[in-house]
Order: sequence, then C-alpha cells, then structure tokens
Amino acid sequence: MCTVLVTGGLGFIGSHTVVELQNEGFDVIIIDNLSNSSISVLDNITSITGVKPAYFNIDLKNKEAVQHFFNTNAVQGVIHFAAYKAVGESVLKPLDYYENNISSLVYLLQEMQKHQIHPFIFSSSCTVYGQADKLPITENAPIKFAESPYGNTKQIGEEIIFDTTKASHLKAIALRYFNPIGAHKSAKIGELPIGVPQNLIPFVTQTAAGIREELSVFGSDYPTPDGTAIRDYIHVVDLAKAHIVALKRLLNNNHKKTFEVFNIGTGKGNSVLEIIKTFEKVSGKKLKYKLVERREGDITAAYADTTIANTELGWKAEQTLEEALLSAWEWQKTLIN
Repeated sequence: MCTVLVTGGLGFIGSHTVVELQNEGFDVIIIDNLSNSSISVLDNITSITGVKPAYFNIDLKNKEAVQHFFNTNAVQGVIHFAAYKAVGESVLKPLDYYENNISSLVYLLQEMQKHQIHPFIFSSSCTVYGQADKLPITENAPIKFAESPYGNTKQIGEEIIFDTTKASHLKAIALRYFNPIGAHKSAKIGELPIGVPQNLIPFVTQTAAGIREELSVFGSDYPTPDGTAIRDYIHVVDLAKAHIVALKRLLNNNHKKTFEVFNIGTGKGNSVLEIIKTFEKVSGKKLKYKLVERREGDITAAYADTTIANTELGWKAEQTLEEALLSAWEWQKTLIN
C-alpha cells in the first residue's frame, strides 16, 4: 500500500482518519504542530491499530520546513486537515485564520506539484454554502458570501485547489463536511479541544462532566421549530471513512474530473435543543443550559443532500445521532477518570 501524508493527523478528524487508513493497510505519516492537539493521541492511535505512524512536528506556515519534509520523505497522497476551524474565533482573529489556513495550503500544493504527488483530499466545509437558499443542500448550491473568515478560507482554499488542478497534474477531492461529532468506539481518541470548546458537543460533554458550569445555546429566535439553529451532525468515524473512499477514488483513477466536491453528512438536521435532549437521554445526565444571543457568523440551518456522495463515492453515513452522542460521552468520561 502507498504512503499517505495526513496533516493535522493528531486532531479530531485527522486521528480518526489515520486509524481508518491504517486499518485499510496504508502507511501513514502525520504532520501536526500540536496547536490544537496532544502528542498523547499518537500513542492512542498506536494502541488502537497496533502500528505507530511516523510523526513530524512541523508548522506548515514554515515554508522551508515544508520543503525539507517533501525533499526527505516520499508520499503518494496527501489528506489535508491542518487548519484553524472555529467560526466564532475566526471573526475575532481573521488574519490568524488567513495566514494559517491559506499559506499552509499553498506551501503544500507547491511541494506536491514539484514532487509530482497527485492525489489530494481537502478538508472543506458546508460553511462554503453560507445560508443556503434551499434545504437540503446539494453540491450545486451556490457558494455564498462567507459568513466568517473561517468559511472564507475554505472557499478560497477550494478555488486555489481548482486552479492548481487546471495548471498541473494534481487531482483533488474536497469533502464539504457538515458537523462531525462522536469518538472512536474504543474511547481512546475523540475530540480534544484546547481551552474552552468552540464546538457544541465537547461543550455539552464537559458540562455533563461538571467541567463547565452551564452550556450557552447561541440563539433561540431562529426561524426553526424550536428557535435554535439546525445542523447535520455526522459521526466522526463515518466521516473518516469518507476520506479513505475519496483517496481510493483518486488512486484508482475513478474520478470524473480533476477537482471534485462531495457533501459529507447524514442528510438530516437536528436543532441544538434536540441535541441536548438526545444527549440527556443516552447519557442519563441532565444538562444545565441557558439561551443567549446569537453568535456572529452562525447561520440558521444547514443539512446535506448526500445523494452524490452515496451514489458516486459509494459512501453513506451509518451511525445514528444517539450512537455518536453516546460515544462522545464515553470519550469524555475517559478524560475525567
């Protein structure tokens, strides 16, 4: 099997994808600068798979370090996760997001072009659609003006990749994720935010664990059945498996265009209050929460039309919301024991 570079491979989605790659027999090299992850994840991946991935602590904003890596390591494909990802934080720190998310992508693609490395899987986001005109959201939905710098970095990233595929041998797939949640069934890897969580589910589990006093629900006046925002929550393991399917599509030359995009979600939307109630049901824990004002950069509702991913990739989300939330809770419990 070929060697795959996974940038951000110790992060939430990256670590689960590394596990699935190794389960499929791929050799994996991880690059991660630990800005939003922990080196302990490397041992936990090894514990699950029995194989320790090669690991390099490299900041992808360091062009010389990226060049040195590609000059001294042979890889046959790249899955790129390494990016800042919090919508709210990006509104407060736009330049940090543009520097980190765009420059690192450019440096990676330059080296892939130089070393004739073709398959590239890009960690994109449903934020590129903004507040879509129609739900569920198809891949043909218009790309809207970005509601946040984070969302804009994903839009710009896709444009950079598309332009590069036209000018080189690069072939790429952008996976537009909806909302990844949950943890590996072993409870050895999961979402491990540094500091105060920016995403809903770790805030939910930390509140249930007593780490946070209460959960803030941002916005209760959205035009939705219960007034709270609706999202498409997908189990992280299902999402990880989509990357392996996409990578194989490129490696086996089954792609139909040099740059393809796929929505990766469940096709179903759940409100924040539905998430809270479902979590309380599966965990047996009562959550303390309060309704607060909307958060800048957030949209009302987003959930995927997954038809193209189901038919073209042959991929489908398999795990339920209950399974995802329970796995997140089992993971959280390991962090407090």
